[in-house]
Amino acid sequence: MATNEPEHEHRDAEEAGANEDEDTGAQVAPIVRLEEVAVTTGEEDEDAVLDLKSKLYRFDKEANQWKERGAGTVKLLKHKSTGKIRLVMRQSKTLKICANHFVKQGMSVQEHVGNEKSCVWHARDFADGELKDELFCIRFASIENCKAFMQKFNEVAESEVEKEESKDASDAAGLLEKLTVEETKTEEKPVEKVKTEVEAEEKTKSEPEKADEEKKTEEVAAPST
Repeated sequence: MATNEPEHEHRDAEEAGANEDEDTGAQVAPIVRLEEVAVTTGEEDEDAVLDLKSKLYRFDKEANQWKERGAGTVKLLKHKSTGKIRLVMRQSKTLKICANHFVKQGMSVQEHVGNEKSCVWHARDFADGELKDELFCIRFASIENCKAFMQKFNEVAESEVEKEESKDASDAAGLLEKLTVEETKTEEKPVEKVKTEVEAEEKTKSEPEKADEEKKTEEVAAPST
């Protein structure tokens, strides 16, 4: 004799499973409450004058080969107050600094031999927390981006030379003006000294000496009879 018990049990199991999946509407508070934290990059007082995606390499002198420092975005940042421009590059995922140095007078970037998408330059870099002499090579996705980087980099370095020359000229003019003022004071000083010495000599003369000088003056001035 057939029985419906297995089918009935199967229906009960499906209903039980459906009840377990139902949303009860209960809200569970998080165990740890996270608060928003302001993150500073050190670039808040700077404006980007160049921003390009690239891959950076540094030359390892000991191993005598190029080593990758990371892929990310290279920037030329101009400080809003001082006007100084520095090169900063961070890795795209970790934001770790790959390069960090000022673009100064005398620096220049040149095309890497055999690759029009790459260029090289020397710098005193501070990416590792201390100044190091580095030889960098940077590679871009296109020749146009590489040329844009080289042009802007060299323009900044040349402008720093002009600023330094202008500063030297201003300093020289200031020193010349200071020397002129000091010379004028030196020329006037002996006159005052002579005048003071004459006055002091007059004061030290005794009364008899003054009387004799006055008498001689009267004898000279008196007309002969």
